[in-house]
Amino acid sequence: MHQDIDKILFSQEEIEAKTAELAVQLKTEYADKKPILLGLLKGSMMFMAELMKKLDIDLQVDFLDVSSYEGTVSTGDVRIVKDLGMSVRDRHVLIAEDIVDTGRTLEKVIELLRNRGAKTVEMVTLLDKPETRKAPIAAKYVGFMIPKLFVVGYGLDYNEKYRNLPYIGILKVSVYT
Repeated sequence: MHQDIDKILFSQEEIEAKTAELAVQLKTEYADKKPILLGLLKGSMMFMAELMKKLDIDLQVDFLDVSSYEGTVSTGDVRIVKDLGMSVRDRHVLIAEDIVDTGRTLEKVIELLRNRGAKTVEMVTLLDKPETRKAPIAAKYVGFMIPKLFVVGYGLDYNEKYRNLPYIGILKVSVYT
């Protein structure tokens, strides 16, 4: 365990098992829809890669890099850093996300995709933190519900660190205070 981690919340094995469960649901729902699996960078990378390995359906992959965080706080100002590389018009879009926190970023992304003519927009997230929600959104497919904790690893970061940890851990308060 990394020295800055207080406790491991979910092991790599637990994450992989939960991702397999989500993939079973998604294969049923999207088998004939040829969805675009849309990763929100950078946090979704590890989860999305694990999910893709388990989705043996016809799909396309794209990424959107959006940012609204400074340190541990969501500013509410959502910026598009890297836009989509393909059209979503008349397509089923499945957003892969690492964590649904305030929901502000996802609210803006969903609005953007709908304005661009997506046929449907749904979310699959590894983690959901409903206590911190500020926007009225909900992921249709959720791996783990978590309380109000600051977590890192498996793609999640604090100031661009800890993304490469193979588990999700609770960051020691002393690191970010």
